[in-house]
This record gives sequence, structure tokens and C-alpha cells, in this order.
Amino acid sequence: MLMPKRTKYRKQQRGRRSGVATRGNTIAFGEYALQAQEVGWLTSRQIEAARKAMTNYTKRGGKIWIRVFPDKPVTQKPAETRMGSGKGLPEYWVAVIKPGRVIFEMGGVSPVLAQEAMRRAAQKLPMKSKFILREEETAGAAASAGAAAGGGANG
Repeated sequence: MLMPKRTKYRKQQRGRRSGVATRGNTIAFGEYALQAQEVGWLTSRQIEAARKAMTNYTKRGGKIWIRVFPDKPVTQKPAETRMGSGKGLPEYWVAVIKPGRVIFEMGGVSPVLAQEAMRRAAQKLPMKSKFILREEETAGAAASAGAAAGGGANG
């Protein structure tokens, strides 16, 4: 499972769960992606379960990129412990996910196969997510580049 090799501090506060993702919200590596629609925490176990579901469905074809990393420790106190005596020990690691964040990317497979693999991965996650394509993002840029090339030939 994913976790940091070392951290500066063992324990962290929970933080705020508001706002949208300003970084990591576009497709950078593959052709297809799974994008979060809600705020939440993704544990390292959930990331691994989703990765296994995608890998199993694609029969290890294509390439999968995991775009999130669980770098936030979540602490828990032992069961039947009295109040007080400080904060509990780190039990597991989570990645903070905000709306718009790309969680997984995939390339080298057909769109139908990728969509079904991402659907299976999305069922393992604790938040709503949607399947997106690279063409949706670069359609505007390609059209403007084509217009610029065509404009030079006509002028």
C-alpha cells in the first residue's frame, strides 16, 4: 500500500474540506481519466483496490497512472480508552481529494474498455466521480491552432 517513506511530523490536523482542485485537475499522461466530483479522503487501501479492479479488467493491458498519493496520517485512539492522554497513534494514510481532481489516468486501451475499467474503479471509491477524455480538454486548443495555420495560408 502507498505511504510516505518519512515525514517531518508524525501527526496532522484534519483540515478543511472546502474548495475545488486547482492543481491536478487536467489529464497529463493518458487518454482517459477518472475525475472526482465530491470532496473526500481516499485511503491507501481504497486506491489499491481501485487500481487492482482496473488492472484486472484490462488484463494488464495499457498503462495506468495513479495521480494521487496518500500523504496525510489519520490517527485513532485504541478501543475502550478513557478520554484525555493525548492524540492517538497514526493508523492509516489518506489523500485529500477535492472536486475536479484527476484520480486515475489510463492509456493504450480502447475507450470502451477504459470506461468500464474506470467504472469498476469508481465503485471502490467513497465519492462520486466521472469518466473524462483527453479530446474534451484539447478540442479548443486544436481548433485555434488549426485556424492559425489556415489563416497564414489565406493571408
